[in-house]
Amino acid sequence: MAFDQTTRNRLQRFVNDARRVLEEEFTRQLQNDYGMDPNAGSVADLSSLRHINDAQRETARILRDTLAHYTASGDMNASQGLDRIVREQAFTVLNRLAALRMAESRGLLVESVGNGFQAKGFQLYARLAGTGLGETGDAYRVYLFSVFDELAQDLPGLFDRYSPQGRLFPRESALLQVLNLINDADIAPLWSEDETIGWIYQYFNSKEERKAMRDASQAPRNSRELAVRNQFFTPRYVVEFLVDNTLGRLWFNATGGATGLRERCQYLLVKPDETPQAVTKLRDPRTLKLLDPACGSMHFGLYAFDLFAEIYREAWVWEHQHGPGSLDVSTQPQAAFKPLSQTYEDEAAFLRDVPRLIIEHNIYGVDIDPRAAQIASLALWLRAQRAWHDAGVKAKDRPLIGRGHVVAATAPPAERELRQQFAANLDQRDAELFEKTLQLLKGLPELGVLLQVERELPLLIRQVYVGKGTGLFADQEQANWQQAEARLRAALNEFAQAAKSTYQGRLFAQDALQGLRLIDLCREVFDVVVMNPPFGALAANTKDQLAKAYPRSKNDLLAIMVERGLEMLRAGGRIGAITSRTCFFLSSFQKWREDVVLGIGRPEAMADLGFGVMDDAMVEAAAYVLEKQA
Repeated sequence: MAFDQTTRNRLQRFVNDARRVLEEEFTRQLQNDYGMDPNAGSVADLSSLRHINDAQRETARILRDTLAHYTASGDMNASQGLDRIVREQAFTVLNRLAALRMAESRGLLVESVGNGFQAKGFQLYARLAGTGLGETGDAYRVYLFSVFDELAQDLPGLFDRYSPQGRLFPRESALLQVLNLINDADIAPLWSEDETIGWIYQYFNSKEERKAMRDASQAPRNSRELAVRNQFFTPRYVVEFLVDNTLGRLWFNATGGATGLRERCQYLLVKPDETPQAVTKLRDPRTLKLLDPACGSMHFGLYAFDLFAEIYREAWVWEHQHGPGSLDVSTQPQAAFKPLSQTYEDEAAFLRDVPRLIIEHNIYGVDIDPRAAQIASLALWLRAQRAWHDAGVKAKDRPLIGRGHVVAATAPPAERELRQQFAANLDQRDAELFEKTLQLLKGLPELGVLLQVERELPLLIRQVYVGKGTGLFADQEQANWQQAEARLRAALNEFAQAAKSTYQGRLFAQDALQGLRLIDLCREVFDVVVMNPPFGALAANTKDQLAKAYPRSKNDLLAIMVERGLEMLRAGGRIGAITSRTCFFLSSFQKWREDVVLGIGRPEAMADLGFGVMDDAMVEAAAYVLEKQA
């Protein structure tokens, strides 16, 4: 169905109402149960909480550790940290329940949220459990927790009940209010639509909040403001235009035009007299990499998933026509890919694995908003499950999906005592590298992929290991980093799991591991970058750093994001972006146009779209594609 304004208004009301109920509920829980008052920013001593049971006391301790972790850097006070806890608990519960409702509508999950306490899955569960789980509300909570735990195997970022964003759960009265909202007949048809989760992400922060942030400051003051002020959902036709003319165009050229994408991609611009060069060797699709560096709800990735599925099908046919070895893997020499025909016993086994291959090899995403990482991973997982469902693959026969490549650009851990405690168990050089790496990642929540870690790492490696590199990651530096990183990952995982480790210690380790994931992603070389990037003034605390790193593009975030996207591409790769159109005629962008758009890149396609494209963003937009020149 079309997401017209009336439909979006209904969904916005649902999100606003659900957020209000959940935030009021969790504020009350913090105040009444856990001795933590977001309004006053006060935290009672744990020993004074004599009215709670042992399980609640453990939660109270964990919430205090979480608050200490959030405030360790000094960037937020206790009141702001508690507001963050309330907000995170609210959006995690809302995302979880919406995810279950969407899974139900696709036949992936027995009815669990639909019809609330009368849901078929819960009714069966209650009959089997009997009265041992207590009253209906208590039993339903246990049932949902069991569903969460099952799904956490595939989507730990969203469903892990032991994550800092998901420790609280609404009491029965608040839960019933949210269930009534989620099962309202007005929005019932929306749960089967892929776009729904993206609009939920968009509407969690209201227009009023964005306006208040802009009124308070011209430039974003922190990572949250940067994320909230730039949440504008990309319309489907813009997504298709950009992906068709980046990923679709690459495959069109690779196949010499002999591809079904020519008809499938309705916005692919092909000249009537265009005759691509004849093909001698086709690219192995497992080596194709697409990045959305400001991924939000992964709208670009969802459409790219469909194109990748067709690309894999055509690659299988090509290899069987031209023989093993006819698919080129030279762009990724470190991955020892066997020919498809030697990896799978037949075409059916291959096609059954394609959804997993797409998520594990092809689609990458980064966002500075942790909600985006939750939702983007969920969106791709749902898309894979739908592909298997449509192909008639039973749940027990579906391949397990690995972690994928959606990364939240979270702040490196700031607890100096924990850093020292962790480093004390490392080799001296590894400890030095760890400390320098955390320093390198400072500013990550505001910068995301704009932090050019792949340029800085060789210097760190040389400083620590006294190597002599000749360029970005000479062979010895590459080996040193990979070996050291493996040791750091193992040590961080051990530190997080150690019996003596506090919850805050585990949060410390998890944030450090997330930073390593971001480093790995920035070291990749991509074939396609597609994005609806943030635009406007630079955040005050990163302005000088960005101006130094991107002198040709420093006057606007959109220009910097385009330059960075081109940096991350291989020669011949393509970037597609929707941004303000003013960058193509304002004099302040002249150096960017000359040195970046026409220097590093080469314009291939443009659509001048005007006003009203990105929901309520008051900006004239343009969507365009650049090819990276050799």
